[in-house]
Amino acid sequence: MVEIKHKISGDVLETWEGDTLAGADLRDMRLREANLRGVDLSGALLDYTDLVDADLREANLTGASLVGAHLNRADLSGANLTGVKLGNELKSRTATLTSANLKGAVLTRADLRNVEFRNANLQDATVTRADMRGADFQGVDMCRLVAHNALFIKANMREVRLCEADLRDSHLNDANLIKADLQNTDFTSLQSDGFTVINLANLDGADLSGADMRNVSAEETNFRHANLSGVKFNNAVLGGAILRRANVAGADFAGVELATVTMDFANFSKALNAAIPSYKQNLR
Repeated sequence: MVEIKHKISGDVLETWEGDTLAGADLRDMRLREANLRGVDLSGALLDYTDLVDADLREANLTGASLVGAHLNRADLSGANLTGVKLGNELKSRTATLTSANLKGAVLTRADLRNVEFRNANLQDATVTRADMRGADFQGVDMCRLVAHNALFIKANMREVRLCEADLRDSHLNDANLIKADLQNTDFTSLQSDGFTVINLANLDGADLSGADMRNVSAEETNFRHANLSGVKFNNAVLGGAILRRANVAGADFAGVELATVTMDFANFSKALNAAIPSYKQNLR
């Protein structure tokens, strides 16, 4: 029998008739502030379980199901959540991780659709091939996040910190990145013929200074008031993009077609390799 204890008092919160919690059915249990640090919960069923403020540091949650679970303020730093199911196509059935600590956690191939991560810590986490469509990351610290081939489609990423993140080959179509910190972020590709997609994304007021956006697909993307200084846009597709009043000082536009780009009041006099059509007006 396994006893699940309170992380501070040591009181027994729940018991499981078995030698391990791997594959255990812990659905709907009250495990608030539980001590599950380093525990093997691989394949466990934790749907709708109360794990608020729980200690799950370095726990193994590979393939576990946490649909509808409450993980607000839970500490999942260094945890293995590969293939975990936290999301759902219905927001009412997704897990909540508001203010959770996921620093260094591995969420490769995780189902994170519509999950709420507001104000969580995802520094140094890995979400490669994770499905984060519609997820709410507002105010999340995601600096140095590794997200290869990940789906952020229609995600709310307003005011996130994605500095020095690795977003190669990911899809951020229609994502809300207003005032996001994307300094020195890598938007390139791992493939010679691949590309990252940010079509229709809203980057109004975002800081992308020093970002590598070579070959990125950014059609109809809003860069209004964004800091694009030093960005490498080489061979990017910017059809219909809005760069109105953006700071493009030192940005490299080699191989970029600017005919349909809105450039009003952007400082293109300090941009590099920009082939500006003669009919463009109101440039600085």
